[in-house]
Amino acid sequence: MVQVTPMTPAAYRRERWRNDGGWTTEIARGGDADFDWRASIADIETDGPFSPFPGIDRTLLLLGGNGIELDIDSVAKKLTKRFDQLRFPGEAAVHCRLLAGPTRDFNVMVRRGAVQAQVVARPIVGSMLVFPQADTEWLVYVHAGSLKARVEDSVHAAGAHDCLHVRFASSPAPRLLLEGSGELVLVRLSFSPGTGRD
Repeated sequence: MVQVTPMTPAAYRRERWRNDGGWTTEIARGGDADFDWRASIADIETDGPFSPFPGIDRTLLLLGGNGIELDIDSVAKKLTKRFDQLRFPGEAAVHCRLLAGPTRDFNVMVRRGAVQAQVVARPIVGSMLVFPQADTEWLVYVHAGSLKARVEDSVHAAGAHDCLHVRFASSPAPRLLLEGSGELVLVRLSFSPGTGRD
């Protein structure tokens, strides 16, 4: 069995940063109140520090804008091209500097030791298959264009900025077929054995 949960921007939670430097739009999260994983969009408007998240591993992927420079524990790293990405520990001291105006970034956070995340941005022209794997879930975020997700007799449509949460609820499970035209951000969430999943 495959569970596909569609999510649209109307259901996302948007919050202003405490330091007033930007916005976080939460797409989805899993786990307890402190989350085991979370996917969001960050709109960064001004230079400033990132909030610390001890015990969390982070992946940041540039979606739009002219880029940022992150000072991570006094080591400078730049994201300058669309879909450039960077991984770093959430407890690190991070200061962000905008290179030329605001940016929009895809942000994935996972609890270390419980979940691992692999983030890939890619175009889709035609079709691609997502294969079931044990202890694995997927987020399929449509950055641009449109998509249809087919599994057996079910079809789920998604447009720009929509997201699909895919859970393979049994093994063996049927494959998921993605068809469309546009650009996707794919997040593969791999859970450690025994990790609770809601």
